[in-house]
Amino acid sequence: MRRASDWRAHRHPSWWAFVAHRVSGLALAIFLPLHFLALSTALRGDAALDGFLRYTERPLFKVAEWGLVVLLAVHLAGGVRILMIEFAPWSGLRKDFIALTCGAGIVAGLAFALALLH
Repeated sequence: MRRASDWRAHRHPSWWAFVAHRVSGLALAIFLPLHFLALSTALRGDAALDGFLRYTERPLFKVAEWGLVVLLAVHLAGGVRILMIEFAPWSGLRKDFIALTCGAGIVAGLAFALALLH
């Protein structure tokens, strides 16, 4: 049976950092088979790969590519945050680690979006 006080943890930034790390990991795991499927077109020859690469020039793929970079940045930063919390000698800076990981994800996403515009 759940107590009403259990929901207090859901308002803490650490819980949201946990959720972001897990969701980005699941999204990346879903992406991998699609990536391998795309790479497999190279096994069917140059024409198949060139056709697929022309197909990926669509705006939807560019947005998805940006989302992938953001997911990678969020997942990497979340993993580094966990390692720092586990192995660093200090423990009172958890909110700073969360802010740092959010900032790193945003910076990576904006940098990639800027690169797409040029």
